[in-house]
Amino acid sequence: MKKSMKLVGVMAIGIFLCILDTTVMNIALPAIQTGLSTSLEQLSWALNLYTILFASLTIPLGRLADIHGRSRFYILGLALFLVGSLFSGLSANVAWLIVGRGIQSLGAAIVFPASMTIGIQSVPMEKRTSAIATLGVTQGLAAAMGPTIGGIMTQFFGWRGIFLINIPFTLLSLVLCWRLFDLHEGKQLKERLDVAGSLFSMMMLFSLTLLLVKGSDWGWMSERCLGLGLLSIIALVAFIVVEAHSQQPMVPLALFKEKQFVGSAVVTVMSGIFLVALLVLMPSFFTKVQNKGELLAALMINPRLTHDLHLVTHQRLAVIQGGAASRHFDGESVYDWGLCDP
Repeated sequence: MKKSMKLVGVMAIGIFLCILDTTVMNIALPAIQTGLSTSLEQLSWALNLYTILFASLTIPLGRLADIHGRSRFYILGLALFLVGSLFSGLSANVAWLIVGRGIQSLGAAIVFPASMTIGIQSVPMEKRTSAIATLGVTQGLAAAMGPTIGGIMTQFFGWRGIFLINIPFTLLSLVLCWRLFDLHEGKQLKERLDVAGSLFSMMMLFSLTLLLVKGSDWGWMSERCLGLGLLSIIALVAFIVVEAHSQQPMVPLALFKEKQFVGSAVVTVMSGIFLVALLVLMPSFFTKVQNKGELLAALMINPRLTHDLHLVTHQRLAVIQGGAASRHFDGESVYDWGLCDP
């Protein structure tokens, strides 16, 4: 197997671990609550902190990796994810679990964007469509399989197993990265971090994610939620203004003039919202309302998982076919056909 394809496989492992931990904890919440003798409100911070920090830090940390060396940053991210998984799996109280999840999220915010960049750039141009499809499908599989894996691990190994299972796979990734990476890559001296853009993006994503996560608990019309909503809007406007005048923007605004990019972004965001919403609600419904065990709840989710597997497989084929078609037809035609595909 060529080195480039090995790299894509290793990057897929990293992506799978990062996305898996956004949904794997949901079905184990009752077991964790009992095991740590804590309230669900306190425990919710261990669940939500990962999502909040992951969403807030992915863009700026990904940019730092581009500037200072993706390979070294990637290994640092894996090491942080490993330490966070150990902290979470061995935690004696909810405070240590929250700390562990925070460290995990820092590692994931480095690993996830770097995985996409390293994986795509490691293959020749003619094979990049397949690499993008492989890495994209891995994200969908990880999100879909999270509750099922969480239920199986909790049933047979206890709730700590959902965190400790990361350790062998993270160690495997570290060994493979050490062998495959060029650790002597130089720093991009001409590149600069868009500090203002980074701060505004983190502020916007942090406030928006916290609002969406805690809105139902705090009340959507409460002062805290209204303040978070206003802060996210102000930060978004400031981010757009800064990016429009930056010589090296984090997100080039010219991308949003391309219909293909905007359409793909909207479809990706909407599909992610509905997929994750279902995968968060279904485990709680089965375990708390119907009083099913974690394993049975995981098996009851399997029909939905089968449907998701079909969708992501279809998506992978569509991406490959779309890439092939785009070599013979203009991008707009391919995009229009994609919207008409049932």
